[in-house]
Amino acid sequence: MESWDSWVAAALSKLAGKRLLRSVRPISLPSSDPKVEAFDGPRPWDRSSVEVELDEQTFQEWLQELPNPDGELSCENEKGRKKMILFSGNDYLGLSAHPALRIAASEAARMHGMGPRGSALICGYTNYHMQVEGSLAELKSKEDCLLCPTGFSANMAFMTALGSISSLLSVNGKPSKDERIAIFSDALNHASIIDGIRLAEKQREAEVYVYRHSDMDHLSSLLSSCPLKRKVVVTDSLFSMDGDFALMSDLTKLRNKHHFLLVIDDAHATLVCGRNGGGVPESYECENDVDICIGTLSKAAGCQGGFIACSHKWKQLIQSRGRSFIFSTALPVPIVAASLASLTVARQEKWRRREVWSRVDDFRSLTLLPITSPIISLIVGNEAAALLASRHMLKSGFHVTAIRPPTVPPDSCRLRITLSAAHTTDDVRKLVTSLSRCFKLPVFENNGLMASKL
Repeated sequence: MESWDSWVAAALSKLAGKRLLRSVRPISLPSSDPKVEAFDGPRPWDRSSVEVELDEQTFQEWLQELPNPDGELSCENEKGRKKMILFSGNDYLGLSAHPALRIAASEAARMHGMGPRGSALICGYTNYHMQVEGSLAELKSKEDCLLCPTGFSANMAFMTALGSISSLLSVNGKPSKDERIAIFSDALNHASIIDGIRLAEKQREAEVYVYRHSDMDHLSSLLSSCPLKRKVVVTDSLFSMDGDFALMSDLTKLRNKHHFLLVIDDAHATLVCGRNGGGVPESYECENDVDICIGTLSKAAGCQGGFIACSHKWKQLIQSRGRSFIFSTALPVPIVAASLASLTVARQEKWRRREVWSRVDDFRSLTLLPITSPIISLIVGNEAAALLASRHMLKSGFHVTAIRPPTVPPDSCRLRITLSAAHTTDDVRKLVTSLSRCFKLPVFENNGLMASKL
């Protein structure tokens, strides 16, 4: 039976024969290698990642966009800034304000400005980029890694490269239906995965099967009835809007049975889950069962960028056929330098992972809600109810926004709360107190929605 390794190798051979294989050639830039200082607990600067300010005009304009059933008048004459605690960001470890990142970015900018401005395949790839790729490959227990401008572009690059395999290996360059790739996608996957799949489908390189969210029986049925030989299952590892984890144990069992390529988007779990921050695969001890691990540096790493951790062969294919990688300018050197510092700090300051999971425990014990991650989804139903709850939280001093279409379906509007290592137990206690004024905690109504008091 043919395997994905052989298909990728055959696709690379086809590209080589057409002289279409592409490689990055790092430009060597001097580095001062600033020493990364680690700390054994929170410091004052950590608060800047969760304490924000809005000027009064912006705050009042925001309130005016939200429902106002009591007809409250805006305080247009108020001066100054509105201080708020941020419970809506993705800086899970509070690393964005760390001195090591500031020093690394400023030192790289002092020496190189933004660095060479071009795509990675032309002149934008440097020894800084190569170091980050090596660090991420080690973190994810993979042979190699490809750094991308964003997490969105990483998913797009992978999906277009994946689809190209069916065209490269087809008899006449246009794959027939039975030569296409079968992509099985969780119904709640991130938009970047969905858009990448749609592009592959539009090119008639893939057939798409959407399985009900985390429904392994449905996925198994679809896999069993699919006649195509090249199968891929792609899923978020930690779902960004619902805060639940993919059923990795069940997915690995299905992989062993059906021999599909298992691809995960580990964006929200990288550096958050696992003893060393390796994400969901490390946490579930299934690194060897995950073939492709896609992620981002813009969440727990506190920086910017995306990546694809994979084998050497997959990297060569993606950098040769992944259009969103090929045709995007590479990340600026100061951002890459800060990312490397962030990965180093996350490895050394293990207390940050302990702190964020302690905040999860705090929220769970205070609300009795069965949350399982730093992403908390309080579904209220219609848009008006979610906006009203958001207004209450804003006026209470908490930056918690309503999530509504097109991000979520119209009947599942919600407040999405995220916890950080920079939050304190007192922050969470005050948040829950404010939430309890607009929700009946922990009671759910029969339809699974939060019962509103507003």
